[in-house]
Amino acid sequence: MTLLSAQSLAARLPDFLIAGPGHALAWEGVRRRLAAGPLASLAARAADFFAAGHDGPQRLVGAVPFDPQAADALFQPAREGTVPAGAPGARGPALLPVQVRHEPPAAAFRAAVARATERIGAGEFDKIVLSRSLHLAASGDEEAGNLLARLRADTLATVFSVPLPGGRHLIGATPELLLERRGAQVFSHPLAGSARRSADPRADRAAAAALLGSDKDRREHGMAAEMVLDTLAPFCRRIAAEETRPVPTARMWHLGTRIAGELRDPDTPCAALLAALHPTPAVCGLPRAPALAALPGLEGYDRGFYAGAVGWLEASGDGCWYLALRCAELSATGARLYAGAGVVAGSDPAAEEAETSAKFLAMLAAFGIDESGNPMSPEE
Repeated sequence: MTLLSAQSLAARLPDFLIAGPGHALAWEGVRRRLAAGPLASLAARAADFFAAGHDGPQRLVGAVPFDPQAADALFQPAREGTVPAGAPGARGPALLPVQVRHEPPAAAFRAAVARATERIGAGEFDKIVLSRSLHLAASGDEEAGNLLARLRADTLATVFSVPLPGGRHLIGATPELLLERRGAQVFSHPLAGSARRSADPRADRAAAAALLGSDKDRREHGMAAEMVLDTLAPFCRRIAAEETRPVPTARMWHLGTRIAGELRDPDTPCAALLAALHPTPAVCGLPRAPALAALPGLEGYDRGFYAGAVGWLEASGDGCWYLALRCAELSATGARLYAGAGVVAGSDPAAEEAETSAKFLAMLAAFGIDESGNPMSPEE
């Protein structure tokens, strides 16, 4: 069973793409690859790369994985490309029969949430973000470029396409800016706490208001925003956070807090800030070390580049990175979709499962199917 042919992956996807409200850029070709390594060494490896005086664009693009100890995947592109157009309102036909395998099964995910809340009650950590995945395979061949076009129909999200080792590709439509450095200015927009949107305007406004008033979601969001502030503060002479408010994408509301600061040392590179921030409580947990250690046992699989970051670094020290969320890893043998939910004291396993189902919708709509592999209904 296949879903995307090797030819489709190679010919229909940009070598690197970031397109959304904040940025719209594409790069083609691979001029040189940065030697892979863990996140802690990225700033030094990038500095050495740029100091070598290579010709070509003075930029490295790519992805860092969720696990900061795992190897990243960055390269120097050959030339600027063309940002592909979106397909507003488009939804492709489902390629039937589509097989969907839940990893872990929904019941196992709910059990993991229950175990996590017990460990929170025991004081092991205050928050942990648990994810689950869907593996898709079909008897047809979808064009990966069509998936990107459908994702771009959500003009409120940032669509990305990044090549991974082994002929794989990571594509998605993320709502969250992890970090941007422009000169001495740094920006972040942490999101945490979620609710599904409604097609009915009154119900949609009510969902946003309920999210803003939810004690559970505000606690979850507060942990993420405070960690970003606390982490960036030592690097900044000034830093401030705006009022927390609901932030929309096409299918979800999230609580978001915009953060802006001015660097104390304007020579601090974006890669050093990235290493300090990642992974944030929005994708991992708090405190970070015990949550990070607990995740493999609770989830039962390696996240790879899901909940990592996609973006770029420049020779000047500037850069921009988005969290790799609402995404799928594509290969010649299928597609693996990911979604997660933050677990804190009082979390309900069924509610957290429903949250992940809502978050799957962005990618499932691009394939035109629901979680069972059936054609998606118009209401979804």
